[in-house]
Amino acid sequence: MKAIIFAGGVGTRLWPLSRKKSPKQFEKIIGDKSTLQLAVERLSPEFDAKDIYISTGADYADLVHSQLPHIPRKNIIGEPEKKDVGPAVCYAMSYLAREFPDEPVIILWSDHLVRNEKKFREIVQAANEVIQRERNKIVFIGQKARFASENLGWIATGGEVKHVNGISLFSFSGFKYKPDKKKAEEYFESKKYCWNLGYFVSTPQFVLDLFKNYAPNIYQLVEKISAAYGSKNFTSLFATYYRQMPKINFDNAVLEQLDKESAYVVVEDIGWSDVGAWEALKEALEKKREDNIIKGNVLLDASSDNLVYNYEEKKLIVGIDLEDLLVVNTSDVILVSKKTSVAKIKKLVESFQGTGNERLT
Repeated sequence: MKAIIFAGGVGTRLWPLSRKKSPKQFEKIIGDKSTLQLAVERLSPEFDAKDIYISTGADYADLVHSQLPHIPRKNIIGEPEKKDVGPAVCYAMSYLAREFPDEPVIILWSDHLVRNEKKFREIVQAANEVIQRERNKIVFIGQKARFASENLGWIATGGEVKHVNGISLFSFSGFKYKPDKKKAEEYFESKKYCWNLGYFVSTPQFVLDLFKNYAPNIYQLVEKISAAYGSKNFTSLFATYYRQMPKINFDNAVLEQLDKESAYVVVEDIGWSDVGAWEALKEALEKKREDNIIKGNVLLDASSDNLVYNYEEKKLIVGIDLEDLLVVNTSDVILVSKKTSVAKIKKLVESFQGTGNERLT
């Protein structure tokens, strides 16, 4: 079995820690390791280093190699420019299909937290067994919803159809992307939906076939790139063809059109959280809502429900009577925000383009 971890995002919602030169997945957000390093560690010991691939931007390939020196350099797949997840998945599957077209592969992301790693590995092995026997299927891995989230995608499930090594697999009934509050509450109460993590197990060839059927414009360009592989002018052709790719995510390009008979869904509590935004990181690390989550040289008094991250060792951050705040201190920016205002961070950073603050992005 192979694993591919996608690590190409910029992560504006974790600004000012996450920047273009070093996005969130390469930063020490949880403990002393990056979330990319944690994602790779999560696969041990079931996966050898030679079976783990990283998809990232070409500009970040050296950074990936420095953080994961045990991963073979040829396993770092660098996109010449950012074109969203649809083209990235198609090209990565084509890359793997050169040698392993029918071998199961798990698709993962680099900016997540998984607390129950034992259960996660059990699910991966069960999905591997299913795909070994049914190579033209996808097994989606979903998190049992903890609350009615409006910021996550949801997977609709039917009844149980398989039971493999203690893991139940359910029928697949479709995707629902970021519902409104009322719908999210309905999904949560029904128990027939789970959070969509973007994790799934399939084979490279089957995923390529899905692109061929549902996103032929992406598939045809990837075929041209593959045909040029090994030629003297491959780098130039790769960039030329990739530049022509549409900017579209994988769900819109392929998964929303997927035949419901082509997939199964595993729904378990693996303690998953998307830590791609400060308020999500707070929720992931807290034991109860009123907890303060701190990192670095921080002293809080009579304060509750705050996240305070200080990345300057010689500076002490002191907070008194704080509530519901985010405070993030880096060497050149101090962010202070209500937790409920985190959605505005991305728009603020985008407004820096063409100004004197662009260097801070």
